[in-house]
Amino acid sequence: MVPVPGLVAEERMRGWTITAGTPPLEHHRWTTTDEGTAIVADANRTGADGRDESEADRLDRNYSELLQELRVAETGVQILFAFMLSIAFQQRFQTLDDLQRTIYVITLLFCTVSIALLVAPVAFHRLVFRHGLKDELVRITNALALGGTSFLLLAVLSGVLLILDYVVGRTFAAVVTGVLAVFFVSLWLVLPLSRLRAEQKRAD
Repeated sequence: MVPVPGLVAEERMRGWTITAGTPPLEHHRWTTTDEGTAIVADANRTGADGRDESEADRLDRNYSELLQELRVAETGVQILFAFMLSIAFQQRFQTLDDLQRTIYVITLLFCTVSIALLVAPVAFHRLVFRHGLKDELVRITNALALGGTSFLLLAVLSGVLLILDYVVGRTFAAVVTGVLAVFFVSLWLVLPLSRLRAEQKRAD
């Protein structure tokens, strides 16, 4: 039961009876479970998105959602990183020209930076655990996730450029990489920002 100032309740026959100091019922939501437990929710706890949760609950939910997103991004960059590392040990790696080797090194560095940014929230959380910095943790994790995803995009594009340049040709590789860059930016940046802008206009 969520404590409500000035409210006293007692359990009667698997239900709840208000006995004293009851605030106006229109400001609270009452739910009785099968076990007879009443849940009282203050309307002031309802956030802008309509969720009935405290500030601590909201931060916990936001951090959990961020971790789920990070797992998806980390899997992709780890696979790409492992692939890029294996290329250097192939015999045909010696046949790459100077530009291709440069692209390879840049791609490898993009992967490394992306991994550092995407894994950083784990280390940050371990160091500030139980120090009352959950709000700071969520804010910093969000920034790190955006940075890690950005470098993941650069790593994917430069990796595609390298492979296509080696297999097909430089002109074709440049054109396809440019098209893919527009495609990725449209999905990862333009689409969510346009929906956010439309929602803000609708709210206004």
